[in-house]
Amino acid sequence: MLRENRFKALGGAVLCTAFFLVAFQMPKISPKLQEKVDNAVQTTFELEDFSLEPIVVDAALNQKTLSELGGENLFRIKTRESTVGYVYLGEAPSLKNVFDYVVLFTPELAVKKSKILIYREDHGRQVGSQRWLKQFIGKKSGETLVYGEDIDGISGATISAKSMTLAVSNILESMKVLNDQHIL
Repeated sequence: MLRENRFKALGGAVLCTAFFLVAFQMPKISPKLQEKVDNAVQTTFELEDFSLEPIVVDAALNQKTLSELGGENLFRIKTRESTVGYVYLGEAPSLKNVFDYVVLFTPELAVKKSKILIYREDHGRQVGSQRWLKQFIGKKSGETLVYGEDIDGISGATISAKSMTLAVSNILESMKVLNDQHIL
């Protein structure tokens, strides 16, 4: 009985250790998603050589923002010594799933481009069309966007379009908070 308890305890310790090692070593951004982000930056800013520098936001400041911010979804785009823009990588709900999107900002915190990177539903894909997404271009930090007023609706993708509009509106507000706190 004592031997059996030791075996269970040792097995539990091994499982816990393995879980923590795997959890801390796995990248939060999949290689496929990272490739799509890099491609969006390259084509939007017409860059070959750049780096994405994570922007760390402390928990207290993060609570003051509408978007979840941290080292895995907000980046400074750098070339050598200059900042050429910012990248926000987010996830928003669609009808039954979520989709991954990116919002690229100029150094002045205006939207340069938004793009749906991975859409996981069969219908509603119209939300990923650049014709619809170009409505976000030029929107500035601190602006609030309302679906159907500031941003036109899109037939067949109402839920995803509302979700994307809210997501971009939230990140615009959040970027203002970071700018006001001199994080950006």
